[in-house]
Amino acid sequence: MTNEGTNENTMTAVRQHSFGGPEVLTLETVERPSPLPTEVLVRVHAAGVNPVDWKTREGMGMAGVLGEPPFILGWDVAGVVEAVGYGVTTLAPGDRVYGMPWFPRAAGAYAEYVTAPARHFTPMPRSTDFVQAAAVPLAALTAWQVLVDTVRIEPAQRVLITAAAGGVGHFAVQFAKHLGAHVIAAAGPRNQEWVAGLGADEVLDYTTKPLDEQVGDVDVVIDLVGGDLPAVRTLRRGGLLVSVPSAASREAADAAEALGVRVKLFLVEPDSTALATIAGLIDDGTVKVEVARVFPLAQVADAHVAMASGRTRGKIVLSVGGDEA
Repeated sequence: MTNEGTNENTMTAVRQHSFGGPEVLTLETVERPSPLPTEVLVRVHAAGVNPVDWKTREGMGMAGVLGEPPFILGWDVAGVVEAVGYGVTTLAPGDRVYGMPWFPRAAGAYAEYVTAPARHFTPMPRSTDFVQAAAVPLAALTAWQVLVDTVRIEPAQRVLITAAAGGVGHFAVQFAKHLGAHVIAAAGPRNQEWVAGLGADEVLDYTTKPLDEQVGDVDVVIDLVGGDLPAVRTLRRGGLLVSVPSAASREAADAAEALGVRVKLFLVEPDSTALATIAGLIDDGTVKVEVARVFPLAQVADAHVAMASGRTRGKIVLSVGGDEA
């Protein structure tokens, strides 16, 4: 990776000029953006890393939306408002904010500065530092929007969450419990106790035997693995399978249809109102944020390798500004 240095009109960012492995990510000096009317310029202190990042890097994920490289990856932002465009009334310079701007369009979070509509950001949780805040937006919004807007979860409903120890999963367990559901979490052996501590009513070890041999009569399955057929088979007739795009499987959808199960595919959206609610849940101690590892921006390739391993508990975050406070 190379970096030519920056001045007031430029910034350091991670770009890729072709699809491929982690080696295509290069640290470069690029033009610093300026906010348009209704936009804010945010000095990025930390940026979350998500599975959609490495999938897009390889030409999957949101590559169809971003188009051909070059582009700058990343959607999770935590930082400080540097400047505001004409018409912005909700934020001011100096505000500590977090958000998931522009998704699924390019946000360019792997950089020192980003610009986006002011209403794509909201004040970050008061109790977190920048690294913890950057771990929240995409994963937490996915979990929240699935449960609240897509499922419209009701108290006592039986909800099975696969990959419950991951970024989206650990938020989904906590939100579902907060919303009154009976939470059934699937996780590996080393994460059993930890996931139970997040509030899961039942924790299943998916490595011992298929999930449908461990539980049944489930109302909702949140599939965060991708085509988890045993999980689909746990659903009662008329139950609901929700799968995020990266986890979508035609085979699982066909199996669900044969079982008389409803299927919904999901894509997260920017939502500052939900992020404000989530910030409140974090600040009052209802929801915990798990950060597995923090990498400096220059080690973004290593962060992608760690994320792609599929063994991360919680989130991986890039430290961009060198200040985590």
